[in-house]
Amino acid sequence: MDIALFSPSSLFAGDDDDDSTTEEETVGTHQSYEERSHEFPGMDLLIREFSFHQLNANLLWPGTFAFAEWLLQNCSWLEGRRIIELGSSGTGALAIFLQKSLGVDITTSDFDDEEVEENIAHNCRINGITPVLPHIRYTWGDKFPKTEPDWDLVIASDILLYVKQYPNLIKTLSFLLNSYKPKDEKAEIDLSLPQPTFLMSWRRRIGKEDEELFFNGCENAGLAVKHVGSRVYCISPRQTSQVDQ
Repeated sequence: MDIALFSPSSLFAGDDDDDSTTEEETVGTHQSYEERSHEFPGMDLLIREFSFHQLNANLLWPGTFAFAEWLLQNCSWLEGRRIIELGSSGTGALAIFLQKSLGVDITTSDFDDEEVEENIAHNCRINGITPVLPHIRYTWGDKFPKTEPDWDLVIASDILLYVKQYPNLIKTLSFLLNSYKPKDEKAEIDLSLPQPTFLMSWRRRIGKEDEELFFNGCENAGLAVKHVGSRVYCISPRQTSQVDQ
């Protein structure tokens, strides 16, 4: 599998491929943060966010809170699952909320970046999660560090902004879903949700053509896409795509 190296400017769709880079992309700066309280369903979390991060890992978007509420309302789909969050907004906030509210088995993942990993660990500690949640440093499209992934639920919120990275994202999803190897122990799970599956909340506005580019790409890769309510989508291998609505 080819390594997917990219600069911040390569994340977004554009009409031209100007190779010029900004000063922020080429010059290292001392990292700064903002730490503030965020209201999640039933609890407040203290979350440290990057004031700026060159990989756009500095944003905790409103869709995270809507997805948190939806997951809480549909918590039976999470019970007994091994979960990985694909892209953790540089903060791990959604995973921290789910672990504290539901006690789920969850792993965070985000760019292959030391500062992002440290910030997620920091947010775990200041919200009382010790040891911190397991974390995987991983950039979409790279060779995944675990050859036999055993997560049967992948989740993500508002990750379709990076239009140029859709092929790498779909490649990663295909690997995680099609290479899934269950653990020996048999946990009781809600089988109305496919195993494995990807639940994605998408609330940021992008062009309809860009949305269709992603969803059609998933279909072409052998994945079935279903809208399961409140701008939440279920994506799974086609042969296991049955889901109750």
